[in-house]
Amino acid sequence: MSSAALRNAVLVVLAVVFLLATTAMAPGFSSASFTAQSVNPSNRVGAAADWTPPAVSVQPPAGTLRDVVTITASAADAQTGIAQVVLSFQAAGSTTWTTLCTASAAPYACSWDTRTVADGSYSLRAVATDKAGYSATSTPVAATVGNTIGVVLADPGDFAVRSLTLSTTLVNTGVGPYVVRVEYAVAGTAAWSPLCTNLAAPYTCVWDTTAKGFTNGESYDLRSAATYNGVTTYSNVVSDVLVDNTAPTVSMVDPGSPLSGTVTLTANASDGQSGVAKVVLQYAPAGTNGWTDACTLTLPPYTCRFGTTTLANGSYVFRAVATDASGQTTMSNATHGRLVDNSVASVAMEDPGAHLTGVETLAATANSTAGIASVTIQYAPTGSSAWTAICAPTTAPFTCPWNTKAVADGLYDLRAVMIDKAGKQTISGVVSSRSVDNRPVRGVDVQTANGTGTAGRLDTGDAVTFTYSTRMNPGSIASGWDGSSTAVTLRVRDGNLIGSTSSDDALDVLKGTTAVNLGTVNLRGDYIKNRKSSQWTATMTATTATVNGFTVTVVQIAVGTLSTGGALRTVPTSAAAHMIWTPSSLATDLGGTTSTNAPVTETGAVDREF
Repeated sequence: MSSAALRNAVLVVLAVVFLLATTAMAPGFSSASFTAQSVNPSNRVGAAADWTPPAVSVQPPAGTLRDVVTITASAADAQTGIAQVVLSFQAAGSTTWTTLCTASAAPYACSWDTRTVADGSYSLRAVATDKAGYSATSTPVAATVGNTIGVVLADPGDFAVRSLTLSTTLVNTGVGPYVVRVEYAVAGTAAWSPLCTNLAAPYTCVWDTTAKGFTNGESYDLRSAATYNGVTTYSNVVSDVLVDNTAPTVSMVDPGSPLSGTVTLTANASDGQSGVAKVVLQYAPAGTNGWTDACTLTLPPYTCRFGTTTLANGSYVFRAVATDASGQTTMSNATHGRLVDNSVASVAMEDPGAHLTGVETLAATANSTAGIASVTIQYAPTGSSAWTAICAPTTAPFTCPWNTKAVADGLYDLRAVMIDKAGKQTISGVVSSRSVDNRPVRGVDVQTANGTGTAGRLDTGDAVTFTYSTRMNPGSIASGWDGSSTAVTLRVRDGNLIGSTSSDDALDVLKGTTAVNLGTVNLRGDYIKNRKSSQWTATMTATTATVNGFTVTVVQIAVGTLSTGGALRTVPTSAAAHMIWTPSSLATDLGGTTSTNAPVTETGAVDREF
């Protein structure tokens, strides 16, 4: 072969190799982004971000469920698609969801062997997660399981307001015919009386709670019965359904006029049956119905601080709307013609709290279109006009420390006096009757601890700990007690039972039938059903500990077994709150000095008890 021919052959081979190499290295389109290198290394083009959670729902099951059934959910996500759907169930009255299955591809369905759970009412839900990590939870749907019993009474909820429809389902009953009835009894008595008789399918009973024989504020147990050939089968008992036919009462406290700066809005509300669930304070421009929420309050006192500077100057109307736990709502009479005027100077004294001790921080808010020269914070014995200056800051924040040990224990009023740069004096409203108490003996903390039971529910093995500011005389807490372990009774009462609310359940300790001198604890939660009281065996022990360098007495209550009552609730994490302990003033230290009964708020992070 000539050199020219050889050279041409080599060139052909090299061309083929180059073509194959460049074809293998050709760019594709599998990447969701690329980086531009030629102009700015930081420029990046990417797929559109997914900021939207998926949509998800559960298909409501038809009829009563038995044996193995299929539960189906629908889920969609238009951006990144569905990664998984978790189907769960929850028994009536429970706060725990149990997973049925996790599906990663449509159809999102799973089998549920209903024979593994008790007959009764259940809720079903689905939680869908998209491929961007966003989750959404479906609205729960109701389901009734009936495998082993013939009669199921659907749970109507905790409250009965005027007229309530009760639904009975028959399962595994054969051909019949069945005579179906619904019965009631005062809660816990088992003294059953007929409510509806000779019911025909679909076996619904309308309970008129206003009829003769039913007491407003009383709790009732309910059950259904089906009779065939002389044999009667009873349903599950739905317990403690409270009859609440009285809406809450509510009144709006006149906020005064003119209003400027930050003002205090207050309402009074009460409900003798299910308790007040919330109070909403509202305002509207005069002559309109454009009501706007100023604040929503779920615990007394129903008071909030409201900034009027966001409103246009003019005339306004204020009202309060109270809703009880059974869903009944009452609106207060409106307070008309209250002028909001923020074009002038205003000053307000902040409330430092009802009980003051040691060095307290006092604060005022003030504004003036002319500028502020000074704000003087003053105190006076309640009922007098002998005002004494504590401090006079000239710039915001208008705060200062007040050493309450420099005054005698007792009740004091507080106010703020502003002087603007035009020389005009403006005096705030008075924060009245604040208690100064610097006695050395006091409670300093209260805590609870969970044992091995359910978190958020009072169980055997739980504990309550009371800490004082100094060493106490155990005999002043319980007669003859030397601090060693002694048998006591722990009592918890629903707040409605003692004139408070359902979210203010009370805890105290008894020796025999008499309360020991520890005082009471407001659990700030709904740990027991409406108007119920329960007691546990317990032991009480006093020990000494060193807290902040001081030797103090710590009293611990170790919870034993439930002795009377029941009707307990499990408080969810969403209802966490700080307890408030009001010590007894009959307890004394080793020198005989009595304890103050100033309330003590639980320290540490907000949590649920037990």
